[in-house]
Amino acid sequence: MKTLIICEKNISARRIAQILSEGKAKQSRLYGIPYYFFNNHIVIGLKGHIMKLDFPKEYKKWHEIEPRELVDVEPIKKIAEGSIARAIKTLSKDVGRVIIATDYDREGELIGTEVLHLLPEGIEIKRAKFSSITPAEIKKSFENLGEIDFNLSKSAEARQHIDLIWGASLTRFISLASHQLGKDFLSVGRVQSPTLALIIEREKEIQNFVPKPFWKIVAVCEKDGIQFEAKYPENIWDEDLANEIYEKIKETKKGKVKFFEKEIKQNAPPPPFDTTSFLKEASKMRFSATQAMKIAEELYMNGLISYPRTDNTVYPALPFRNILDKLKKIFPKEVEKVLGMMRRKPVAGKKFSKDHPPIHPVGVAKLEGGHAKIYELVARRFMATLSKNALVEVKNAEIEANDVILKASGLVVKEKNWMEVYPVKVSEKILPDMEVGDDIVILKVKKIKDETKPPKRYTQGSLIVEMEKKGLGTKSTRHEILGKLYQRNYIKGGQIVPTPSAFAVVEALQSGAEIITKPEMTAHLEEEMNKIAEGKKSFSEVVEESRELLRKAHLRFWKKKKEK
Repeated sequence: MKTLIICEKNISARRIAQILSEGKAKQSRLYGIPYYFFNNHIVIGLKGHIMKLDFPKEYKKWHEIEPRELVDVEPIKKIAEGSIARAIKTLSKDVGRVIIATDYDREGELIGTEVLHLLPEGIEIKRAKFSSITPAEIKKSFENLGEIDFNLSKSAEARQHIDLIWGASLTRFISLASHQLGKDFLSVGRVQSPTLALIIEREKEIQNFVPKPFWKIVAVCEKDGIQFEAKYPENIWDEDLANEIYEKIKETKKGKVKFFEKEIKQNAPPPPFDTTSFLKEASKMRFSATQAMKIAEELYMNGLISYPRTDNTVYPALPFRNILDKLKKIFPKEVEKVLGMMRRKPVAGKKFSKDHPPIHPVGVAKLEGGHAKIYELVARRFMATLSKNALVEVKNAEIEANDVILKASGLVVKEKNWMEVYPVKVSEKILPDMEVGDDIVILKVKKIKDETKPPKRYTQGSLIVEMEKKGLGTKSTRHEILGKLYQRNYIKGGQIVPTPSAFAVVEALQSGAEIITKPEMTAHLEEEMNKIAEGKKSFSEVVEESRELLRKAHLRFWKKKKEK
């Protein structure tokens, strides 16, 4: 019996074919589309979605259709990749079984089910589920084939419908109302707009921020030839009080130790990478979220890291030693260190899911540029999670100077352990040992004027973390949303600054139907889509609920428009 294997991309199709054929697969082309064959198997890669969701032709003209009419129009599916569709139709004619081997997540399940209508009736359909494209994982997956999860696929289809209906109807309304059409149209989206509203809110906080002055008192002290700083423990908001405290300490040249403690604290490694924490760290290395995910996906498809779209921060049972043996080819010194300080159990985070493990290395290869940097980030994080806690000596002291209590602290890393393989910045401070009653020499007193600072602008990393907290988007879509905001000239810079267009669209939405800019609405719809995947709600229920929310939003816009 012939088998047709359908993968998400050509690169993964080629690799899976080579693994299953043990390097014997041959390549051919059909309608310009590459496919691979060996024994009784054919493997073909898609280009993501082969179907496109859109409104019928008669709804294309913006000026002739009221935007709110789109809320109740049923979108139609069109073939977006004609050559691939023709190739699948032809190749599936004389096969007895089709294996869907697209990415195992919501979107991947929909991409896989989109091809089903192209296949002959009665053909056997199976599903291969895997989290990395390595020989061991792929062979295990194809030996233990499962069924397609139609609930998961329907949840992705609901997302497609909801995003199209919301995006198209609201974009048209806002653009027409603002007289910004053509290339200057104002784009609105179910997830995009609440995310943009977060950025605008932060920018307004910065613009409206009024700094407030305060004073800090710092004494430069000495004991046993070691200088250190002792500080008045609070910011002082009154200058007269600051002067009074400053003069009191200045009058005396000595202080007396009232309290001292010293302890060794355990500093655990950071948890394994999920998508959000990975993008946050990549952002610190000046990778945009889109760049980081693109590279991570390419590393995954080449069998070098596990699937990069995951909410999981708890490792399942993995061949940790085997992975370290592979990493030894690239990081020999680091692996030797890890083997000498391995934990009994890898460190675990707070988020657990069964679909995919945390992001970790699964293979090695010679890499360059951004690919090498992202791979090293993933590899070092993995090694850190297997390593012992760092040991940090922490000291705290209270010193009395003319009835004023000053506080001093010290921090020294005694054993780096995981920090040796995953370097982090630690601000060490030397504080000498002391005992209660010891005299301390006060060399100098400083009165420092400062002022409160406005909140920081979001970076791509911190914004993705905030989006996750507020339920905006998913692990698979947040980086895409950010990419669209940059592409549509709504935001710019690494420290994210909104453009005038961003202010215009958010203010227009907030003045008409503020709910569209609130994370709660989008988060609720995400939860409803998850219920489809869990089999608790139907596709039609959730799409209709979203339509009803949108009808109410359009009604508010309409009333607002009539008032003008």
